[in-house]
Amino acid sequence: MYKLTLATAVRRALLTSASLATALPAAHALAQQGEPGGANQATTLDRIEVTGTRIRQVDTETSQPVLTISRGDIEKQGFASVADILQNISAVGTPPISRAQPLSSGEAVGGTFISLRDLGAQRTLVLLNGKRLGITTTGLQDISTVPVAAVERIEVLKDGASSIYGSDAIAGVINIITRSGFEGASVGAYFGQYGEGDGDTTIGDFVMGFSGDRGSLTIGAEWADEKRVAAADRPYSRYPRSHYHPDDGWTPVGQYGGFAVTSAFPLPGFANGRYVLREGGDPRNPADYRPQNTNSQQTDDKTNTNLQTDLRTPQERRALFVDGIYDIADNVRFRTNMMYSMRDSLRQIAGYPYQALAFDTPMSADSYFNPLGVEIDNWWRRTWEIPRQTRAELTTYRFSGVFEGSFELANRFFDWDVGYLYNENKLVQTGTGNINLTALRAAVGPSFLNSDGVVQCGTAAAPIPLSQCVPYNPFLPFGDTRAGGLTGNQALQDFLFPTSHATAKTETTVITANLAGTLFALPAGDLGFAIGAENRKEEGRFSPDSLVQSGNTTDLANFPTGGSYTVDEVYAELQIPLLSDLPGARELSLNVASRYSDYDAFGDTVNNKFGFKWKPLDSLMIRGTIADGFRAPTINDLYGGGSQTFDTYTDPCDTVYGASARSAAVRASCAAGLPSGVNPDTFRQLAQGFVPTTNAAAQTPVAFITGSNPDVKPEESTSKTLGAVWSPGFAQGLNLALDWWEIRVENTIINDTANLILNDCYISNIASRCTAFERDPLTGIVTNLKRTPINAGYREVEGFDFDVAYRLPTDSWGNFAIQWTSTYTSRDELVTTKDPVTHPNPFTGVGFASTVTGTHFRIRSNLNLSWESGAWGASWTARYFSGLKEQCLSVTQYPDECTDPAYRAPNNQGVSVQSAYNRTGSNTFHDLQLRWNAPWNATVSVGANNVFDHVGPVLYSQPSANVSYFGGFDIGRFMYMRYVQRF
Repeated sequence: MYKLTLATAVRRALLTSASLATALPAAHALAQQGEPGGANQATTLDRIEVTGTRIRQVDTETSQPVLTISRGDIEKQGFASVADILQNISAVGTPPISRAQPLSSGEAVGGTFISLRDLGAQRTLVLLNGKRLGITTTGLQDISTVPVAAVERIEVLKDGASSIYGSDAIAGVINIITRSGFEGASVGAYFGQYGEGDGDTTIGDFVMGFSGDRGSLTIGAEWADEKRVAAADRPYSRYPRSHYHPDDGWTPVGQYGGFAVTSAFPLPGFANGRYVLREGGDPRNPADYRPQNTNSQQTDDKTNTNLQTDLRTPQERRALFVDGIYDIADNVRFRTNMMYSMRDSLRQIAGYPYQALAFDTPMSADSYFNPLGVEIDNWWRRTWEIPRQTRAELTTYRFSGVFEGSFELANRFFDWDVGYLYNENKLVQTGTGNINLTALRAAVGPSFLNSDGVVQCGTAAAPIPLSQCVPYNPFLPFGDTRAGGLTGNQALQDFLFPTSHATAKTETTVITANLAGTLFALPAGDLGFAIGAENRKEEGRFSPDSLVQSGNTTDLANFPTGGSYTVDEVYAELQIPLLSDLPGARELSLNVASRYSDYDAFGDTVNNKFGFKWKPLDSLMIRGTIADGFRAPTINDLYGGGSQTFDTYTDPCDTVYGASARSAAVRASCAAGLPSGVNPDTFRQLAQGFVPTTNAAAQTPVAFITGSNPDVKPEESTSKTLGAVWSPGFAQGLNLALDWWEIRVENTIINDTANLILNDCYISNIASRCTAFERDPLTGIVTNLKRTPINAGYREVEGFDFDVAYRLPTDSWGNFAIQWTSTYTSRDELVTTKDPVTHPNPFTGVGFASTVTGTHFRIRSNLNLSWESGAWGASWTARYFSGLKEQCLSVTQYPDECTDPAYRAPNNQGVSVQSAYNRTGSNTFHDLQLRWNAPWNATVSVGANNVFDHVGPVLYSQPSANVSYFGGFDIGRFMYMRYVQRF
């Protein structure tokens, strides 16, 4: 029998949920350092720096939970990107922008981001070799810029670490460590495809390196191409309300075109209602227009926008990385990391649902195509011929250079480093499919039939050349090629649809200096320390197209963002051994850290951290931490130019889906707030097309405004952990870890939403919030709503992480291993106002499909079974998601899809309100891989993610997606093959 050390147990117990745990040799685990040689070998080679502490030490176990994903673990998975690898960790929440959300806008679209503890990607700090990854002006760190081929391992600190790393490390830290000291060469090829024959993923990579007496050089490159998956190619995403209701939810603002008649906008000869051209009818004959079918349960005269929408947006990536080490002297070396990456992504959504009222573009009474001879204010036409597409090309340049070394003083060794980092992200966005409003006004303005029998803009007395204006007949449906129609009319398409160009650039510049070592000996060991200073500057700008800035396009007005901030920081950390080698105290030590940060934008802050590690037995370790944290406002928070948005929200005053339908108090508040001519007992929120909403949340037909707030302050947080790691002597190879965690974020920076503003006004009766919007005097719908980042309320989460690892070597059957990691969220609460009587909104229970803070699973769990025997190996992984609940689509129309019609949802007044909910079951996705190590030094792997082709439940709230499905679930069986040749 052998004795398993606790250090080994910790390493094994905290490894990735997706694969077999393997302990890293100390000489290979230098998180931010290479393998030094010469006289300082004894001090550096055996002492390593683990993510979460600056003090190098022999043991890798610390007072805080760290999960490690090794290179071998990565190769045993079928995931093709760093994002997919990290997204399948049980402690990771839903991403802020998923590739199932093509309707997203802004500079971050196309990137991939990670949110630990579901607290948001801006509260998760991402490091590359211990140094910050570049950010967007909104503070997001795009991990798609990092190639998988470059990764040696990934360390995930599941604890706050602002005292060590500064801002943003509230929920935790992800440290991606690249390959170093590589010798030889490796070529890899990967191809995968969904069982439906789409989503092709092709990857090629190359790594080579060599080492000499004084250093090493590692060079690698990767190219990856992931193809589009269309929403129309999956049943649950083919229709707005899924395949369960294929006729429901189609938009009346379709490719047929038409006009609406209301008491506010009457037209001669037509009663109130919506009208479209009959099939084959004469668009200039009023008698050929018939009432539009507006029944939301029928598809006549409507459009299924999902037919043109992405389910998974395509992405192409190219990257080159270099790692170099050069020993200048026995105790001094220079190390550099350089990376170039290019990410090219494309998203597509349906043609624009143009509504003239929203942009004040009436059809002239003198237009040749006007059938009525009077101005038509309220016309519409979805430009189905030209789907909207946005291409985002992000180029990253990164350089890191560090001089590092060690020296001896008073018989003690000290490690030092002085470094410089520069990271630049340059973005070019190209958009098509939006309409130039100036051109459109001319196209539906006066026009006439000229002597050549061609419709021409202007009048016979003052014609406008065809080179300057092309007339438009929006009443001709898609597919109709008659004069003025959009189908097949290239001249009109070129005239109406410009190509927009937006650019962005962010730069991160960091200068650091660190010193670490031991001060003096205590009875239980040496007192370790680390001190350091850092100067960091973040600057960025985002410049939309000039036409977009003018507001003269349907791409919505978007204004330039630009600014910078600088922070000077100093920190100190102590590792204090208190007891050792005593009964009941094999080890007892404290870790104390403090960081002072001085920002030129808002002032200074001090953040502290305390941790302890206690080993009552060789096989048992108890650990815990309590830490301050903070997150600085982003460039966009402080200096954002603002933009128009079409928000999706629920008006509390709506008498069908709003709180007014269930609460007399809210009905009374609405009666006081609605215009005098609007009846609060019959008021309906209007959706796109200016028609009453047909579900609980609907997109506004008029644009709202977002902006920045130069007075916004940093977030502050407190995080706590308490856990145990146990390697029982009676079960060799068994390792268990259990950690409790709690994070509370105060003074939260929230991107205010229409829902929050309206609920605060009408439900919480906060009068100041009622000034953030206006209502249309005729219809009563919300208009001129402006929202900015604000400090308000708090966010608090609590839960447990439980990890089990078991290794069973056998003489005859090979080596078996089990790795099981789980995260249980017991509490997740959010308050979004400063009102002291406001109660938290809970996001736990079975789970919640929420568009406010993400999709909340009470339990995420991953179980991996691994087998190795000689040249063969196999892995089986089960990824478990607990159930969700969401508001029922319609308790009266679809009662079979409403499991809990009497559910009473608590609101932020501490009152439970009856609101019908549907609960879905849990979901488990199974992955399988088989691999063979060929005798010619190659590895062949074949496998399938979601091998049973499991499909998650239909979710009408569209969490992290723009279809009725969760954007984080697998969308089919994905089969792949990987070949790696080593030289």
